[in-house]
Amino acid sequence: MSSTETALSIFALGGMNEIGKNMYVVQYEDDMVVIDCGNKFPDESLLGIDLIIPDISYLEENKDKVRALIVTHGHEDHIGGIPFFLKKLNVPVYGTRFTLGLIELKLKEHKILRETDLHEINANSKLNFGEMNLEFFKVTHSIPDCLGILFRTPEGNVVHTGDFKFDLTPASNEHSDIHKMAEIGKEGVLLLLSESTNAERPGATPSEQMVGSHVTDAFMKADGKIILSTFASNVSRLQQTIDAAKKTNRKLALLGRSMVNVVEVAMERGYLNIPDGMLIDPKQINDLPPERVAILCTGSQGEQMAALSRLSTGDFRGVDILAGDTVILAAGPIPGNEKAVTKIVDNLYALGANVIYGPGSSSGMHVSGHGYQEDLKLMLTLMKPKYLVPVHGEYRMLHHHRLLAESVGVEEGNTFILKNGDVVDIKDGVANHTRKIPTGNTYVDGIGVGDVGEIVLRDRRQLSEDGMLVVVLTMSKTDKKLISGPDTISRGFVFVKNSEDLIKDVNALIKRTINNLDEAESKEWGVIKKHIKKAVGQYLFNQTKKKPMILPIIIEV
Repeated sequence: MSSTETALSIFALGGMNEIGKNMYVVQYEDDMVVIDCGNKFPDESLLGIDLIIPDISYLEENKDKVRALIVTHGHEDHIGGIPFFLKKLNVPVYGTRFTLGLIELKLKEHKILRETDLHEINANSKLNFGEMNLEFFKVTHSIPDCLGILFRTPEGNVVHTGDFKFDLTPASNEHSDIHKMAEIGKEGVLLLLSESTNAERPGATPSEQMVGSHVTDAFMKADGKIILSTFASNVSRLQQTIDAAKKTNRKLALLGRSMVNVVEVAMERGYLNIPDGMLIDPKQINDLPPERVAILCTGSQGEQMAALSRLSTGDFRGVDILAGDTVILAAGPIPGNEKAVTKIVDNLYALGANVIYGPGSSSGMHVSGHGYQEDLKLMLTLMKPKYLVPVHGEYRMLHHHRLLAESVGVEEGNTFILKNGDVVDIKDGVANHTRKIPTGNTYVDGIGVGDVGEIVLRDRRQLSEDGMLVVVLTMSKTDKKLISGPDTISRGFVFVKNSEDLIKDVNALIKRTINNLDEAESKEWGVIKKHIKKAVGQYLFNQTKKKPMILPIIIEV
């Protein structure tokens, strides 16, 4: 893009038509500022994949223009991709005190903390990149220290809200700076990027205070141990649990690596207040009477290896859930995780536990960190943008956000519902969406990043659904004739002892196929393998309606 065509461009590399892997870019002339770099977790179709992160090849191609990565807050869907991003583009990273604490944990794990350029910012910070001047404003969310960003550019002001809700009685002192937002709106907002997670939910988001009283009530009524599972990053929920444990004279143990790590960061940086002597080692749980113990653990989303899942199957060494213990799920299931959560709840009931759970605020143990419709309308009313780009949501959420915007005065046609890679260009105060940049998903598989593509995944799907058939042939090097075999080995396709006739027919077919090749074809091992695959594949599909992977192996003698 030449700077004469258009001066200001906005696009997403993740976070559009999906929940997760948020990554947005604001570019003015030759300066790009990246907002957030998250991950998302794979569904069952992505066999063996650990994480999905944004494809940043476009940024790598333009790396001399990328000035900074600004992080709005410390949730995984906003910071989970950062280590992988920094290995490719080592740009300065700006975030609040708590957010940087969580990012540092990741960078230590990836052994790149020492070479990373981290800068602490707060709501009063001001940054300049070329002709873009950045300011910040405080927003309330379900993790401490969250910011929205104001980009002042010669074309006009662009605002990114970050994740937010309006909670007038937050559990901590994390109030939204409504006055500053109103001032920004008064000055004029050309384009607003605003999150859309709860755009379908009417009303206003309930206050975090409500949860505090429910947690305390549950602690008062419980007889045995109390196990409370929540997102480790929800520090106000952790504080509510600590306060309830103090009131009921219970000691507190932490289970799960991320819980231990986040509590450490939160205590060290002054976001959590735990009374002296309250924390105990998990090994001490069984030494105390059950009514004196509370446990904070990870796994509220049903993750297989997390603490709650292992407790529910009796697989957590040294800690057992006994009949009469109370288990509280203080987090709503993220869409797609409901099945895994239900399984854990079933297991817990089978162990005799009292389980307090329920979607959203129905159990009283969780409220969303994302604004409902009234919160989104309030943000739009404060900012009064000319243009809206709804972000952070699946298509229906972005669509509902557009309807909300039109209901509070954003002109019809001035909301852009984009896909990842779609670019909004602004020139002389007029926004157009006419071009697209390449983008997609990068898969993290073990230590491999981006080396598993569609072809490997297709093979994994085929192996998982129809198995494989290995055909071993011994052939003469000189006259290219079959000396022995074929030997056919089945794995995950059919049980050989029960399918002897089928295997015999396959072997006969392979012999016929080789004998029918003309002289030129029979000299090329690659051609022989191709013919075997085709003939055997067609035959097996006709016989079994299955398509196993067929691997011919030729041994030359």
